[in-house]
Amino acid sequence: MTAHNTWDLKSALEIYSRPFNDLLFEAQSVHRIHHNANTIQASTLLSIKTGACPEDCAYCPQSARYDTGLEREKLLPVEEVREAAKAAKELGATRFCMGAAWRNPTDKNLESVIEMIKVVQEEKLETCVTLGMLSDAQSKRLASVGLDYYNHNLDTSPEFYGEIITTRDYQDRIDTLDNVRQAGINVCSGGILGLGESREQRVGLLIQLANMKPVPESVPINLLVQVEGTPLFGSDELDPFEFVRTIATARIIMPSTYVRLSAGREDMDESLQALCFFAGANSIFYGEKLLTTSNPSYQQDMRLLERLGISIEGADSH
Repeated sequence: MTAHNTWDLKSALEIYSRPFNDLLFEAQSVHRIHHNANTIQASTLLSIKTGACPEDCAYCPQSARYDTGLEREKLLPVEEVREAAKAAKELGATRFCMGAAWRNPTDKNLESVIEMIKVVQEEKLETCVTLGMLSDAQSKRLASVGLDYYNHNLDTSPEFYGEIITTRDYQDRIDTLDNVRQAGINVCSGGILGLGESREQRVGLLIQLANMKPVPESVPINLLVQVEGTPLFGSDELDPFEFVRTIATARIIMPSTYVRLSAGREDMDESLQALCFFAGANSIFYGEKLLTTSNPSYQQDMRLLERLGISIEGADSH
């Protein structure tokens, strides 16, 4: 594969649109150069503050604008976070991610989250948070306590973004990622498929990520989980092969990145998940809940990984 300094839509779309077998063969070939083909990284995601978000993301049950029956919850107590981190480590997770439904945290919010980061660090887990938009000063504050990763998804391509969210601009997301990167924190950023976007817009998301300097260390690819009460409930479902094509293209144009098979696994059969791993996905979320939507159980995941001969990277054997 020729190295690209900057990807354009035409060249990335050419990869995405190749015959399926050719695409998967190249993705797996690239994957093996940069990663162990039979291990994946496992993270656990905990919602530390649920609901009542002022944003209008059309897919999100946590928006205060939609009636989804979701109970609003205040920030979790630190000890509850510690217990959750211990449980995650027992199951073999190596990274503990915490999400809060905020547009942006106040400085007081941030200090509370920092206490949580410290207790997770005490459990010898990598730390990741997703708290909405961050200022430069807030990014530096998180860096000063050793936060490993900050997650802030682009969600979709710039061209389609306004169809999904109107309460913040695409540039707001880019600015937060720039602040995080400048502070020296690893970047976790990806998007959601099945929002009604076109193939070109799916590829448009990937090239936004691939053209970042440096490329995000972690790219979560989510499949829309349709929640009743949100504007996207009842949308046409995405062709599963389009999902696999997105994973494969992400692997080819971002060779060193960890590509995470994220939300939506509950709706994927095991054959589709296996195909995604073959296409270059090498990270998953462990645990029965992702913020507010369901995820396969630990036992289901372990059975599948065992059948595929895939082990968890950096975890003790259980």
